[in-house]
Amino acid sequence: MAGNLGTPGVGVAQRLFAVLDCFTPDASTLNLTEISLRSNLPISTTRRLLGDLTEWGALERLSNGSYRIGIRLWEVGALARRQRDLREAALPLMHDLTNATGETTQLAVLQGHEALCVERITASSAVPNKTQVGGRLPLYATGVGKCLLAFAPPELFSTVVDNGLERLTPFTMVHAGRLKQEIMRVRESRIAYSREEMTVGAASVAAPIVTHNERLIGSIGVVVHATANLQHLAAAIKMASMTIARACRSPSLAD
Repeated sequence: MAGNLGTPGVGVAQRLFAVLDCFTPDASTLNLTEISLRSNLPISTTRRLLGDLTEWGALERLSNGSYRIGIRLWEVGALARRQRDLREAALPLMHDLTNATGETTQLAVLQGHEALCVERITASSAVPNKTQVGGRLPLYATGVGKCLLAFAPPELFSTVVDNGLERLTPFTMVHAGRLKQEIMRVRESRIAYSREEMTVGAASVAAPIVTHNERLIGSIGVVVHATANLQHLAAAIKMASMTIARACRSPSLAD
């Protein structure tokens, strides 16, 4: 996190958020020293904030002295009606897609400059992938991400390009002009493909979830083996996205 949060003038709330921001799907359990380093806070300040967060239930302290996210944050997060309603509408379709393909189905929403995975259904035969619920994915290298980028405000594309298109695999699309053409095609066809651009051996096909007035809600995609016929899955993914969008035409999601 930018800046020295240990300096005077930085609010308590900002320091609390800095501590919570240390936890990620790849770092779900951290000790005092790790949190202090990640948050750029002094050990004494970090210890005090950890005590407050643990007492409230935002964090849990394990027997070995490390910390993890507590159930209280999950309870608060569950009150986010937009994502809750989206998940409830999408889950039956996601189960159908996973049962039909034997692969992983993902549901994502736009979060800043990334795609945030809010739900994931997988099968024992699914191609391995690192995405977890709560994990973030690059917009330019994933099927669900490309869908979000295609229907997001146009200035987001420039921001993503300016931030750098990291080559995640030999197949990642890192040329801005080519990516722009791809995003335009996604907006027109309402289907996106990622062919080993995020993970070698894995591909994905996804569709945006948009309302009747073109408001972006999220995106749904299936991650498959790279040898799979992606076009064969496109119609099913697009139908699922349209069904979810119709179910989400409540004021909380559509307006």
